[in-house]
Amino acid sequence: MQYVYVKDSEGYVSKKLKSDVCKGEKIISEKAYLKASGLAYYEKTFRHGGARENAGRKPKFSQPLKIQMRVTKEEKDFISYAREHGLILANLMKI
Repeated sequence: MQYVYVKDSEGYVSKKLKSDVCKGEKIISEKAYLKASGLAYYEKTFRHGGARENAGRKPKFSQPLKIQMRVTKEEKDFISYAREHGLILANLMKI
């Protein structure tokens, strides 16, 4: 049982047994069959399950966020002092 790809007189393509090929059908290559049937486009576009390359869910926290703030030298010194001495800002604001 050997299958071949055929194109009929109207341009439709199909996969048939070699013994079932009719007189008006032309045997074509697999590459031509994939291109004419649209399967090549489907495999190229949707092979990863998305509409484009790398489409899909991404891990939410693969890398921690990096927060940057612009502060003056005095503010930076105060923040480092507060961290070293365990000052809690909420407690200071109650005073």
